[in-house]
Order: sequence, then structure tokens, then C-alpha cells
Amino acid sequence: MKHWTKRTLVTALGATLVLGSLAGCSGGHHGSTMTEADMTARQIKILDYASKKLDLTDAQTQRLDVLADKLREQSTALMGKTEMRAELQMLVAGTTLDKAKAQAMVDEKARALRSKSPEMIAAAADFYDSLNPAQQQQVRDLMQRRRGWRG
Repeated sequence: MKHWTKRTLVTALGATLVLGSLAGCSGGHHGSTMTEADMTARQIKILDYASKKLDLTDAQTQRLDVLADKLREQSTALMGKTEMRAELQMLVAGTTLDKAKAQAMVDEKARALRSKSPEMIAAAADFYDSLNPAQQQQVRDLMQRRRGWRG
């Protein structure tokens, strides 16, 4: 199974915190900013591949689509309205680290995580619970083989 598929399925089934953290801390994909159209195209490609690989029914595919949308909402909420790199640079612009701003940033990300997580967890559970035992085993096998950040 290809690297990006492993990463996507694992993320879709419980690594939202990791996804949100990475999305919140990075400026984009490998140092470049992905446009909304790029992200949508990538999401469609990944979901199509996952659907075929797991041999999903139409109902399961719809649940996976809902989960992907919730993951995207979570990621958007964690990234915020400004560029994370610029925010971090502002914290260290002076001779001392702005502790109040740093704490405010952490609090904002925590609020975003808390507010969106119940919906995302419900969507993940709805999708996973809709899988038959063989499909669930495929997901578990995938998670067992996963090593580190880069699979």
C-alpha cells in the first residue's frame, strides 16, 4: 500500500490530533502553501483510493466523506485565520518571548480542538463502525505496519 494511503487511513481513523497539530504548525505541504483547490483535489484522490482499497459500499463511502470533511474543518480551525509561521515569528521578534501571546495561541488552538473534536470523533466512529470485520482488520493491519511520521 502506498505511503500516502497509509497516512490518510490512519489519520482518518484517529490521528486527528496529529493532523491538526501538523496543519497548525506548518505553512503547507513540504514548505509550500497548498491552495484550497489543491487540498480538495488531494482529498478526492485519497478518498477514492481508500474507497477502492477497502471495497467500501456507497453508505460507507458517504461516511468516509463526512469524516474527511470533519477532519478538514478541524484542521482549518486549528490553523486559524493567520499564517502560523508569522505568528511564531511575532513571538520571538523582540528580546524576550511574548509569553502572553504564546499562551493565547495555545489556548486558541485548544479551544478549536475541544470544539470540533466531538463531531470529528463521532464521524470517525460512524465510519469505522460501519465497516465489516474484514475491512476493520485491514485498517488495524495498516495501523500495525505504520512506523513513525513517514510510514
